[in-house]
Amino acid sequence: MKLDKLIKSASSLSKGYRVTDGDQFRLKDFSPRDTGDLRHDDKPQAEEALQAGVQALAALQDMLYAQDKWSVLLIFQAMDAAGKDGAIKHVMSGLNPQGCQVASFKAPSNEELDHDFLWRCQRHLPERGRIGIFNRSYYEETLVVRVHPELLARQKLPARVVGKDIWKTRFKDIRAFERYLARNGTVVLKFFLNVSHGEQRKRFLERIDRPEKNWKFSAADARERTFWKDYMAAYEDMIVHTATPEAPWFVVPADNKWFTRLVVASALIHALARLDLRYPGVGAAQLKELAAAKRTLMAE
Repeated sequence: MKLDKLIKSASSLSKGYRVTDGDQFRLKDFSPRDTGDLRHDDKPQAEEALQAGVQALAALQDMLYAQDKWSVLLIFQAMDAAGKDGAIKHVMSGLNPQGCQVASFKAPSNEELDHDFLWRCQRHLPERGRIGIFNRSYYEETLVVRVHPELLARQKLPARVVGKDIWKTRFKDIRAFERYLARNGTVVLKFFLNVSHGEQRKRFLERIDRPEKNWKFSAADARERTFWKDYMAAYEDMIVHTATPEAPWFVVPADNKWFTRLVVASALIHALARLDLRYPGVGAAQLKELAAAKRTLMAE
């Protein structure tokens, strides 16, 4: 598939899942089982399109790296077993490791708790010319910490800054932070992989039944399922308050992994194509140097 046709197709596919204004957003309007215009038996076609997308991403990333002006930050948030690791692995499989960096954020360390909630993520922001991937992020501070208030109590915050408006305050800080990144040349794309309660159960059972996947499962994963409704409310509120044109959310159907990966790849292709990426030009003086170097090499 030619690049221009692929870019147009990617734009069309990802648009249906992009949220840039959360005022009217309701999570119930987005089905985890959705596959767009594709049927469930179109999986081979989708996988072929993904491979074409991976090749397109490799070409776009090469220009991003060479141009050295823009950076891209991809944020992945989801419930356990929604497919974050697989999406990152498959969509980014063709990228040059020199221009890509991944950071995973789990429970904060004591050092991280001694700083503001954005600090540990700021340290891993991508340099110009690079794609940074956050597997979870500062959004955990409005999700797991909100669902489990006892975690907030461990953050050593002064009592006067902890009140009923703390989540609105954090959303406001996040919007300002992402606006700041956008104004400094970082493209921010955020993906919520929307898996259903039933599909998560199925994947958990698979992790238990297959020895090679046992390491992926812990009893804590099952306990968190009891807070499902609380998490869904927290995710909805997060998207309502932080979906903006400069840092959109993509609410990606996650019950079919092949479609999840196609949507993520499409969103990234569309975003990179809009940057007018190109290889740096060469001036007259450098062209002369190149010609002289060529003559020297040819004379050997």
